[in-house]
Amino acid sequence: MCALKPQISKILIHTTISTMKLSTIASVSSLLVGAHCLPTAAANDNGPFQVMALRSASPIHFLGMTASSNSFWLGGKTTTYCPDVVKQQGACPEGTQTVLYTNALDVSVPGGQQIYVDPSGAVKFTTAHSANIPPGSTVEGFSYTSGDPIGYWNFNGLGASGFMACPTQGDAPAPYQVFAAISSATVPTGNVADCLGFDAAAIAWTPSEGQTAAAWQYI
Repeated sequence: MCALKPQISKILIHTTISTMKLSTIASVSSLLVGAHCLPTAAANDNGPFQVMALRSASPIHFLGMTASSNSFWLGGKTTTYCPDVVKQQGACPEGTQTVLYTNALDVSVPGGQQIYVDPSGAVKFTTAHSANIPPGSTVEGFSYTSGDPIGYWNFNGLGASGFMACPTQGDAPAPYQVFAAISSATVPTGNVADCLGFDAAAIAWTPSEGQTAAAWQYI
C-alpha cells in the first residue's frame, strides 16, 4: 500500500550531501490522485530517515532538517563530533548528515541521543552521555510512517498538529527553527503567527559501506 498523502502521488527525490549542507533536489512529476507510487529502499517501522520540509509556495519548501546546538533547523549545517580515540581507530561515522529514528538520532555514542519537545515547544535532542531533559518536556507523541517513495514524521503530543518552522533571529544556525505546531509555543520572534506549518517528509536513509550510524554524536 502507498502511504503517501493523497495530493502527492509521485515525487522524484535526489538527495546529495556535502560536509557543508544538505541539498535536496525534488521535482513533482504528477499530482494525479491515485497514481502509482515509485519503489524505494525498504525502511523499518522506526527509521532511519532524513527529514525534508514540504510546504508549497513557501521559503521552506524542500529544505532539509539539520541538527545543531541541541536543536533542529531547516537549512543550515549539521554539527557533529567524534572523539580522537575513535578517529585513531578509523571508526568515526561520516557525520555530515542529520539522520534519525522516530524519537532518537542515529548515533554511535553509548546511550544514544533522544529527541524531545521542550516546554517552549522547540524540538530538541539530548546531549551525549546525558539523558537529562528540562522539566515539562515530553518524549511522547512522535511517529514515523514509511512510504513509497517517502514517508512522514509527525508529532501530536502536547496538543500539537505536527511541526512548524519559525523564523530565527541573531546568530542562529539557520533561518528557521523547528517547533511542535502548538499555538502557545514560545518562538524566536515572539509571534507564533510568523511560523509556517509543514509536512515532515521522511526519506529512508542507508549508511555508506562500513558505516553503522550517521554520526558519532550530534552537538
